[in-house]
Amino acid sequence: MKFRRLIIAFLIALISVSLPGGNISYARRPQKTVRILAIGNSFSVDAIEQNFYELAKAEGINVIVGNMYIGGCSLARHVKNIRGDIADYSYRKIVDGKKTTYDHFTIDKVLADEKWDYVSFQQASPYSGQYGTYARDLPELVSHVRARVSGKTKFMLFMTWAYASDCSRTAFSNYDRDQMKMYKAILDANKRAAKLVGIHIIIPCGTAIQNARTSFIGDHMNRDGYHLDKSVGRYTAACTWCEKIFGKSIAGNPYSPAGLPADRKEVAQKAAHAAVRHPFRVTAINVKLQAAADNVK
Repeated sequence: MKFRRLIIAFLIALISVSLPGGNISYARRPQKTVRILAIGNSFSVDAIEQNFYELAKAEGINVIVGNMYIGGCSLARHVKNIRGDIADYSYRKIVDGKKTTYDHFTIDKVLADEKWDYVSFQQASPYSGQYGTYARDLPELVSHVRARVSGKTKFMLFMTWAYASDCSRTAFSNYDRDQMKMYKAILDANKRAAKLVGIHIIIPCGTAIQNARTSFIGDHMNRDGYHLDKSVGRYTAACTWCEKIFGKSIAGNPYSPAGLPADRKEVAQKAAHAAVRHPFRVTAINVKLQAAADNVK
């Protein structure tokens, strides 16, 4: 009988700590934080400085996002900076959804700031489809970073997008002012560069944007011919990053930026999902234009 009373007392105590008002409250097990760093330029600003944190949070994933920004920065300039330990970077860091900017940082200082789970590399858009520029500079940059991060850190290539067909930028002449020629050159350069340096993750934003251009939105994914539109363009890129890194379909993710119409949200999510599934070919995106939708620009 005494043994039974002890068992009952134990069960009552166990129930009391698991119910509201119990004597002991256990906090939920801390969620693992995923730390992601882009060694980039304004294209990484477009892709991950807005929407990405919120999309990950909606999937129940906590992220710290870092972006090493120099406008128009090429792989060659990154290499120059590591050789000279040059503090030219604006380090944008997003923690708990809040962005803080630190000026005059070096690559090494940022690499030491967090135990980065992922680090991405990218070429400046004028050279994004020119494999020779990757072959010349990417190996040294990757080798430098690899020596300063954990052996568990995963490296990524950020495949950027082709310019709008009416882009007036001089660099577009590198591709005969032909959007599809630029897109195909970017695919080829990224595939070859990834193989060259042993990177197994390519974030196919270039394909996601090209997919979205097949929808009713058309060739209106950019705000100035080369940077992304601040609404659907940036959202599409962030969706691509989110699905590629975390491996969960972005379709149905409840988050979208304020003011983004439902039809454009659907285009972005479908374009990103298709790009992750088929990163080296364009997929037509069929979404019905809602009557109330305004022009994307």
